[in-house]
Amino acid sequence: MTDYKTVKLSRDGHVGELQLCRPDVLNRFDGALLDELGEALSELGRDRDVRAVVLTSTGRHFSAGGDTEAMLAANDDLRVLMEQVDDGRRLFRTFADFPKPLVVALHGHVFGVATSLVLTADAIVSTPSVQLSDPHVHLGLVPGDGGCVTWPANLPMVRAKRHLLWGEPLLAEDAYKLGMVTELVDDPEEVAPLARALAAKVAELPPAAVQLTKRALNKGMHARIDEVFDTAFYLEAISASTADLREAVSAFKEKRPGSWQGR
Repeated sequence: MTDYKTVKLSRDGHVGELQLCRPDVLNRFDGALLDELGEALSELGRDRDVRAVVLTSTGRHFSAGGDTEAMLAANDDLRVLMEQVDDGRRLFRTFADFPKPLVVALHGHVFGVATSLVLTADAIVSTPSVQLSDPHVHLGLVPGDGGCVTWPANLPMVRAKRHLLWGEPLLAEDAYKLGMVTELVDDPEEVAPLARALAAKVAELPPAAVQLTKRALNKGMHARIDEVFDTAFYLEAISASTADLREAVSAFKEKRPGSWQGR
């Protein structure tokens, strides 16, 4: 398997594992990760011996989501902004179109774009206190890189609105009750082993039947992608070019309330 800098690939029998491996930067979605994550997942998709994939991570958080420096770079240069939009569109569609069962081992908090990708999975294992959140609005952004697709796909619309418009987290314990998380364990150390066991179990089944069933089930999400995704992402691009974005990043770094201009 290919050696990557931001992720690590491995395989155990018919189960592949894709691990985010930069805990020192909280596995944030900067240019390096955007370049490699989709290709790494596609590599597992092309491997005929892999019948299921586990997505794991390292460190305190599963992923801190978007990188603020990348946000500022996009705010400053339209060409950078459009490159980021194109990279993000490809990455989300790679996850949404992934043909094999994908199980997420969500051992720690997950934010923003990382949450959107996690919610494309077929099973999610976590612990009660883990937070799933999409705080795009706190940074002056539209949650267009997947949030407007995956939250309503996994929750009633009014609950999705409640979390996306306010940018407030959802505890995995509550997400489990709502059907958004499929398995809960008490200890973070139990999360990855259970995710691997679920992947191994589905990998024992006839792969054509499993993968074709996933394609059928995902038609609903694909319909929503066709209806919403590009519009939401381009609206995020508009919000990424505002003065409010710059103020939001400054306020976040300085740990103070923002002062908004609406432009």
